[in-house]
Amino acid sequence: MLFSASARRNHPISDPEVFRNRHITRRAAKKINRSIPIFGVCLLFCLLPCFSYGQANAIPRPEEVIGFEVGADFHLATYEQSINYFQKLAEVSELVEIRQTGKTSEGRPWYYVLISAKENLAQIDRYRDISQQLAHPAEDLSREAALRLAEEGKAIVDISGGLHASEVAGAQHIITLAYDLLSRSEEKKIKNIMENVVLLLWPSLNPDGQDIIADWYLGNVGTPYETASTPWLYQKYVGHDNNRDAYMLNMLESRVVGRTWREWEPNIIYVHHQSSPFPTRIWLPPFAEPVATETPPIVAREVNMIGMAMAQELETKGQPGAVHMGKGFDAWYPGYIDYLPVLQNIPAYWTETALYRYATPHFYTIRDFPASRSKLQIESLYSSPWKGGWWRLKDAMDYMETASIATLDYAAKYKETLLFNKYQSARATIEKYRREPPFAYIIPQQQRDPARPVELLRRLAFNGIRILQLERDMNFEGRDYPRGTWVIPMDQEFAALARQVLDVQEYPDLRESPDGPLEQPYDAAGWTLPYQMELKVITATSPLPADFRAALKPVKGQALDPGEDDTTEDLSKVDFAPGAGFNTDAVAAGILPLPGSLSGSGNILSLDPRENNTFRVIGEALNLKLEVVYLEDTQTYGIKGAGRSQMEQWIKDYALNGQLTSSASTTPIRPRIGVYRPWTASMDMGWTRWLLDNYGLPYTSLRNSDFTAGDLHERFDVILLASERPGTIENGLPFGMAPPQYTGGLGETGTRNLQNFVNRGGTLVCLNRSSDFAIDALHLPVKNAVSGVNRSQFFTGGSIVEVEVNPSHPVTSGMPEYANVFVYSSPVFDTPDDFRGEVLARYQAKGSPLRSGYLVGEQYLNGKAAALDVHYGKGHVLLFGFQPQWRGQPMGTYRTLFNALLYTQSLTAQRQTFADDWKYPEEAGTEKGAKGVSGN
Repeated sequence: MLFSASARRNHPISDPEVFRNRHITRRAAKKINRSIPIFGVCLLFCLLPCFSYGQANAIPRPEEVIGFEVGADFHLATYEQSINYFQKLAEVSELVEIRQTGKTSEGRPWYYVLISAKENLAQIDRYRDISQQLAHPAEDLSREAALRLAEEGKAIVDISGGLHASEVAGAQHIITLAYDLLSRSEEKKIKNIMENVVLLLWPSLNPDGQDIIADWYLGNVGTPYETASTPWLYQKYVGHDNNRDAYMLNMLESRVVGRTWREWEPNIIYVHHQSSPFPTRIWLPPFAEPVATETPPIVAREVNMIGMAMAQELETKGQPGAVHMGKGFDAWYPGYIDYLPVLQNIPAYWTETALYRYATPHFYTIRDFPASRSKLQIESLYSSPWKGGWWRLKDAMDYMETASIATLDYAAKYKETLLFNKYQSARATIEKYRREPPFAYIIPQQQRDPARPVELLRRLAFNGIRILQLERDMNFEGRDYPRGTWVIPMDQEFAALARQVLDVQEYPDLRESPDGPLEQPYDAAGWTLPYQMELKVITATSPLPADFRAALKPVKGQALDPGEDDTTEDLSKVDFAPGAGFNTDAVAAGILPLPGSLSGSGNILSLDPRENNTFRVIGEALNLKLEVVYLEDTQTYGIKGAGRSQMEQWIKDYALNGQLTSSASTTPIRPRIGVYRPWTASMDMGWTRWLLDNYGLPYTSLRNSDFTAGDLHERFDVILLASERPGTIENGLPFGMAPPQYTGGLGETGTRNLQNFVNRGGTLVCLNRSSDFAIDALHLPVKNAVSGVNRSQFFTGGSIVEVEVNPSHPVTSGMPEYANVFVYSSPVFDTPDDFRGEVLARYQAKGSPLRSGYLVGEQYLNGKAAALDVHYGKGHVLLFGFQPQWRGQPMGTYRTLFNALLYTQSLTAQRQTFADDWKYPEEAGTEKGAKGVSGN
């Protein structure tokens, strides 16, 4: 039975079963969506004779092209349908231009849209040039000249939705926002926007995700699983974490967006989200505490003003429920794609509009409200409490449109101030670091892994930070720096970004009393990149002298033109970003490592696990069916059977330092790796797959059925469990929460078969929280020392801590004596007397191991293990109490994961003895105070 949109909108029944009976069927929904392109094209050709460029009445309504009212209950537009509509707008209106900016991880063409007065679009290159001049002011750009540029220029405002694809209203509202702006272009308010603003509109900031979610939802409409979560990520690898990758730029999408923003240097960046604290309807800036320590004050004030302007417009339009600040959405972590630009002098922010589930409506009563909000008390930052009632996709879209137009109206009214403030903020940052430290960051080329500084510096350069290099040997602050040393002078406009990611974080303790509840960070508390990447970065505490500056030259290389696909072959393979990677930026392309070297003689190429690219060569060798061996005497890996030219090519491509040897003490390694992929859209598993794919290590994805089949030991040598809650691994999605083929976990049968796999000689690798599953399910003689401990007594908050590393174990080969690891809800291991195995890493006996972030309860760590090799039957269980691949950032611990995946029975059988000092954590406490070189 089909209901009209108006009938569904006003129907008083809220029972979900009744709603399901009224839904369009899956077949009907797909038929409607598949017929849309043909229907839209035919309709457009019928209407074309009536259109005239620039006339508001010539603008086709979205439903005339897409085939249904965008925002209607139970309907979602796909990315293809959205782009089809924008292409039609560009055909009929002189106010619209559509451009392709690259491709997504799944290969979809990716577009943004420019909307402005036709006179502005005719001079768009000039306005972009003005934006560049104000964003990156030349030394001779005076205040007066900047004011003139601000007067001449136009405010470039970047608005997007759909970054988190399950928050569906954002991308849907982009369609109706464009229609409303164009169809009302002659109205006074909108006309002023068109004349003073260039709107850079992204139909979606996650095209792959938009289609994944739309296809899933439309396939389930009218079934018991209509509002079920997708059993896979809504981005190829990282799903929700696509908003946690802004400074690392590991994802292709992050680089496409970052490159586009550096091309335009917008004056405002606004990203729509959906997760307002219930029962509020929309959360707006100002942000909750704390905010990033290096936030430029001019920009922060601008964000706050825009947030208040949006709230005022919502009140004017009679849309209640707007709230600010609170205790949820802080801006401490700079990895958000919608906050990092603040550190580039751009007012950037997100809002959170209320969401039910997809396009299914829901009715709320006061009984649904928490007690703190059930009395509808007016608050200073919640002036008009929402009283409940229906909430639909269209309601969320309407709130978003009001906020978007309020942003555009603000930009139009205060255009000159916005443009000039970008210049002001840039100048203030430059002057600040001419007066106070840090005056520069100095990065030596020679590191434990010489390719690692390239990974860091290319990311910084891609984000707009200038890198210089010494042309001759110099001495500064008592240190000798050889020619080629990289320098980041801080008297540059984006210096706040450099400092925010290179310095140590000290997350503030926001408790109201010493014994009060912790104010938990919304995301990570500490991320210091030199620590995570195992790099020596020196901070200049005094101004760079004239002779030192004279010895510096700007880094610049040959930038690739990505064209429209961003898949051009790399100029350099040293960084492991696939495709064009960072080489579309001239500065990043000019950052090159010291060349590799090949010495010695023999038929085995020996490569040191200290260098991450060693594992890329291992991946290539395994895929080429060459023999990979472990050299016990040097704790390195060897490649047999490769020709001299192949070896030299590896050394050149990856800047590796290899040795030729004929060592007889070798152990062959050919791991058959299985990687468990639960049906719970695991981001940690996604990051793991991303890392393995980029390093080329062959593996097989395992589902629940692989474990219940019972032949694991015949198919695999190593099985990896990424960081998952024990209940997720064992039970998965409950029956009824998703279609039956996606429910359940390993269960008793799968767990028993996994236990048998290890007993018969397999290696089980457990990252972080999955260690708890292994401890319980396999009855390991290990205890998680912080299990059940109250958060007010022990809390790490996503931080970097130091551990002492077992120097002799193959899993820690290449690690320094003291290493920094990233912990996030991580277990801490203690062992009883019957423990068999080795400690791989342990915490110091006394004092705090915290390096960056936040730690409460250091005593729960003291003397305990951070990683273990548990002997189990004929096999091994490797327990990691940290995340060696967290969001692709801790490059200093990648090798522990790679080593673990190569730790097969052929290698474990050779390991007969080990140091008594590393048998048990209770025997291994240390009060050594020495620190490793990494991150100092």
